[in-house]
Amino acid sequence: MEETMMKSYLQKSLDEWKDDISIVLTEIAKEYDEVAQELKVYSYKYGITKQVIQSTVNEEIIEKIREMYHKPFEENYNQLKEYIKDLEEKRRVFQMFIQKIDEVTKKESAKITTY
Repeated sequence: MEETMMKSYLQKSLDEWKDDISIVLTEIAKEYDEVAQELKVYSYKYGITKQVIQSTVNEEIIEKIREMYHKPFEENYNQLKEYIKDLEEKRRVFQMFIQKIDEVTKKESAKITTY
């Protein structure tokens, strides 16, 4: 009886922790999707300005395009790429928590059923 209470307390605690981490993972996934969309936009903007620059012969216009669009788009694109890498790392780390909790839960369940 005492073991069953310990099991249920342990299982309940681990489940609550897993639920908390799942919420964090959901938030990370949502943010990841938003950043990925923004990254795609800047990828297109950057690519388009690059093509326009390559098709333009007037150096003055090319420099103006670079200042107004190309450089800012490139900077934003690179920042978003770094940010998405950070989000991927966060997702990996928090997913590891879920895996470890599942492993402990499985081990503890096996211990209780062997008694």
